[in-house]
Amino acid sequence: MTAVLEVEGLHKTFGGLVAVEAASFSVEAGRLFAIIGPNGAGKSTCFNMVGGQLRPDRGAVRLAGRDITGEPPRRIWRLGVGRTFQVAAAFGSMTVAENVQMAFLSHRRRIRALLPPARRLYREEALAVLDRVGMAGQADRQCGQLAYGDIKRVELAVALAHRPKLLLMDEPTAGMAPRERVELMALTAGIVRESGISVLFTEHDMDVVFAHADRLLVLDRGRMVAEGTPAEVRDNPEVQRIYLGGAGAEAALRQIEARQGTRGEARP
Repeated sequence: MTAVLEVEGLHKTFGGLVAVEAASFSVEAGRLFAIIGPNGAGKSTCFNMVGGQLRPDRGAVRLAGRDITGEPPRRIWRLGVGRTFQVAAAFGSMTVAENVQMAFLSHRRRIRALLPPARRLYREEALAVLDRVGMAGQADRQCGQLAYGDIKRVELAVALAHRPKLLLMDEPTAGMAPRERVELMALTAGIVRESGISVLFTEHDMDVVFAHADRLLVLDRGRMVAEGTPAEVRDNPEVQRIYLGGAGAEAALRQIEARQGTRGEARP
C-alpha cells in the first residue's frame, strides 16, 4: 500500500534538550496512525514538525513523495494536509455552514470576497461536507450556540473541506464526554475508510488509540520506543514499563476487545 506520509530521521533540539531524536515512520492511504507517549515524550514536537509549525534540525517529511520539510503550515495545507487542534475553535458569530464556506473560500483563493455575496459561495459544497460529519441539520445555527462536541464536528468538516490527502488531529477527543469521544472517532474512522484519507493523530485516551489506530508510534523522552500494530505495542515490555505501567496496555486492549468483540490483531 502507498505511503501518503513518510517521515525520516526527524530530529529537534531546544538548547541542550533533545525533544525528538531520529523519528522515522510512514502512514499509508486510508489508515490511522497514532503517536503516543507520556508527557514530555516529544509527541507534540514531532507532530508540529510534520505540520510545519516547527522546522526540524534535520530529517525529512514527504507528502505523497513530495518533500515538504520545513514548509510553512499554510503551504502544507494547500498541498493537501488538513488539521484539527486540541482545543477546537470556530467563528462563533458565523453559522456552521459559513465556517465551512470560509475554508472553501480560502482554499480557492477567494478569501477577499466580501459579505454578503460570500454567503452564497460554496454553500452546497459546505452542506455536503457537513452532511458527512452529521452537522447538515445545524448548518444555519451560529457556532457560538453549539455544544463543544458539535464544535469538534464543525472543525472536522473545515479540515475536510479541501479534500486533504492527510489529516493531522491533535488530541481529537480532548475535552469531550466519553460518548462523544466514541462517536467522533467512529465517524472519523468511517470517513477515512471510505475516502482513503490518511490520519496522523496524537491522543492520551488509550481506548481511542487501541480501538481505532492501525499502527502506533511510542515516544519516550524524544526517542522511539516502539512502532507497530496495537497488538504489537500492547505486548512490548518496554512500552508497558515506560508508558503504560506494567500490563496497562494489555489490560486496555483486552477491555476494548471484551466490549467490542474486536480482533486483538492488526486490521487487514
